[in-house]
Amino acid sequence: MIRLRLDLAYDGTDFSGWAPQPGRRTVADTLMDPLTRVFGAGAVTGLTVAGRTDAGVHATGQVCHVDVADRRWREVSGGDPDRLVRRLARMLPDDVRVYRIQHVPASFDARFSALWRRYEYRVCDAPWGAPPLRRRDTLAWARPLDVAALNAAAAGLVGEHDFAAFCRRRENGSTVRAITAFGWRRDPDGIVVASVTADAFCHSMVRSLVGALLAVGDGRRPVTWPASLLDRRERASEVVVAPPHGLTLVEVGYPADADGFARRAAITRNRRAPAAADAPMH
Repeated sequence: MIRLRLDLAYDGTDFSGWAPQPGRRTVADTLMDPLTRVFGAGAVTGLTVAGRTDAGVHATGQVCHVDVADRRWREVSGGDPDRLVRRLARMLPDDVRVYRIQHVPASFDARFSALWRRYEYRVCDAPWGAPPLRRRDTLAWARPLDVAALNAAAAGLVGEHDFAAFCRRRENGSTVRAITAFGWRRDPDGIVVASVTADAFCHSMVRSLVGALLAVGDGRRPVTWPASLLDRRERASEVVVAPPHGLTLVEVGYPADADGFARRAAITRNRRAPAAADAPMH
């Protein structure tokens, strides 16, 4: 068996999330179907993803890995990964694209070798609502947003904290996470975009952070309110979870050299209980 890294993007609107679910359309099942047809039953195993996005959440920088039989890989690709990329393009639906495939060491783990993940959340506070061509990935917000206030509130959440107030706790799972960057900007088209980077996110964390900060940005809450919730050890009921469609996984970072894959995976596994690590990130 050899290990392949797949970089992919998808429009999450019509998916019930990444993870397989009986009777539902998911990204994992949609990807595995053509891979199984290409390589054959039993010749492709171990699909593992960097971030298990939930229903309605998009990705432009998702990463996953699979193990395939070496003999079948050579037969299918002839040693050229782009040949498989082109073949998958003909087999996958229009809302999923695999744009790069790489042969990686067996020590590479899309989930545990990741150093960080970065998400963006798009919000339109124009009185007419979200642009029609971006309505699937942009939240329409009825109140004007103050980007300076949003950034001031976000600054209070950077660092390693217990984000229990912003997470849906999983049994035996830690809610301690390290946010390394969190900022907001207004793009030239007027769209307000949140960008948040962390080693990993617990369930509903990004969408809860966005929901809390939107209340600051439109003036309903003081700048200090989101950071004040870090003292909580249970989910804060007053935090509204932002809708999923504004959220996109845009980037996942990994060690620069192959020797770092296993080292990073060991650190990640030791830091958090496996059940909590890389839960759905919104």
